[in-house]
Amino acid sequence: MTQPVTSAILLVGGMGTRMQPLTFTTPKPMLKVVGIPFTEHQIVKAREAGVKEIVLATSFMAEIFEPYFGNGEKFGIRISYAVEESALGTGGAIRNAASKLTGTGPVVIFNGDVLSSHDLTEQMNFHAEKSADATLYLTEVPDARAFGVVELDNEKKILSFNEKMENPPTNMINAGCYIFNRDVIESIPTGKVVSVERETFPTLLQNGGRLFGFVDSGYWLDIGNPGALLTATRDLISGKATSAALTSALAMNRVFKKNSEVFHGKNILIEEPSTQDSGCYLGDDVVVGSDSTLSNCIIGDGAQIGEKSVLINTFVAPGFKVPAATLAENIFLGFSRP
Repeated sequence: MTQPVTSAILLVGGMGTRMQPLTFTTPKPMLKVVGIPFTEHQIVKAREAGVKEIVLATSFMAEIFEPYFGNGEKFGIRISYAVEESALGTGGAIRNAASKLTGTGPVVIFNGDVLSSHDLTEQMNFHAEKSADATLYLTEVPDARAFGVVELDNEKKILSFNEKMENPPTNMINAGCYIFNRDVIESIPTGKVVSVERETFPTLLQNGGRLFGFVDSGYWLDIGNPGALLTATRDLISGKATSAALTSALAMNRVFKKNSEVFHGKNILIEEPSTQDSGCYLGDDVVVGSDSTLSNCIIGDGAQIGEKSVLINTFVAPGFKVPAATLAENIFLGFSRP
């Protein structure tokens, strides 16, 4: 009988270079999406699917994670941490983090920069039904050139895996959530730089491994740059995307819904008349001056927006004071290297 999936690894060690300047002082997985660190969205997703323990595979700014998440008690899941002294690639990070797991059975692996509404419980069931060695969550995109592309047979068994190519044979891509049996993880060399995409998956195929694709057409977004972070925020606010972490935060009054286009944190002061619309999130203790207009913006905790300002597609750093009558579009205000 196949063991249930109760363990997970979350890959959160990347530097987030494409997210600069947002990542000058905050690791990408801890950037907030609708007031909630991205890593929390994924942890709650795992918990809701029955995962009991999760290891955060950290590297860049590793010291930021544990003060926020602790041992996981307040999130209803056991959390531990595996720190890479030097980057080990996706496979090496998984192998390193697996030593911190206490349970047995298959392991869910999450990439740290994907927002999806895919059914993780169904992916787990599919893995068991197929007696798979590894199951990849797959989705279709209009342009697959920037992603790992997968070919399937009629039984959803993976026939080929091609990592980032100019003329991909399909638009079915690796969407960044895997289920691995323990022997797959144990086959990854310890302490070496290994890519699951370029090494582990092709080796499994060559050796006749049972590698399957779980196809889900629900919401999926690679949050690799600031524009995608704005999109994720807008989509969660509008309901196009869903997150159990956001649902919980709304119920617990950590996040508030102003209207169908604007969510905000606690202790907001908005001097009327002013307008906020189209996917704005205003953090805790934000002040917005009168006659100001915000559209598709993320405003950090404690920021102050001067009167008569117009901000469009703009990020404002926590605590930053935007001068009165500021006109800003597609810009970052208040972010600087430490």
